[in-house]
Amino acid sequence: MSERVPDRLPFDDALPVLGIAAWSGTGKTTLLERLLPALGRRGLRVAVIKHAHHAFDVDQPGKDSHRLRQAGASPMLVASRARVALMMETPGRDEADLAELIEMVRPQRPDLVLVEGFKAWPLPKLELYRPTVGKPLRVAEDPWVRAVASDASLMLPAGVEALDLNDLEALADWIAAWPARWPARQCPREEAVS
Repeated sequence: MSERVPDRLPFDDALPVLGIAAWSGTGKTTLLERLLPALGRRGLRVAVIKHAHHAFDVDQPGKDSHRLRQAGASPMLVASRARVALMMETPGRDEADLAELIEMVRPQRPDLVLVEGFKAWPLPKLELYRPTVGKPLRVAEDPWVRAVASDASLMLPAGVEALDLNDLEALADWIAAWPARWPARQCPREEAVS
């Protein structure tokens, strides 16, 4: 089944959101792993929502929480003094609902939500691009891309910033400044210009 993507997401001033979009093999997760401490040093508390393209399970068969979830608990929340995990089955869904996931992290009051994956969703994005991956640049087809971080020199549409994918500090500065640029009315580039 194909992914159902809405035309709009319910954005508001209180919770800045930025997508990190890239083809598989570009190094999204590795980059985020390096960026998160840099953003923390800049005083930001960052939530991450990551899309998985396959079934996954963070619970272990045989454990009480797994047994209770399999028995029908929805959601199943497991908590200790070290961490909390919320698990629930989502039968009948074609795909995860990003708006719902954003609402799930909102009570934690992050300064910024970074969304890895969900490339087709209507949200402002930082595209990561490496020509060596052999895939096309997405910025021309995706009016939600606000900046492209690449290890090559690129011709970009008007209004799209060029960033150096290998300059971690500059990338962290650009992302750390995102909440200050975040307005409630988010729209594609064409609408933002007109």
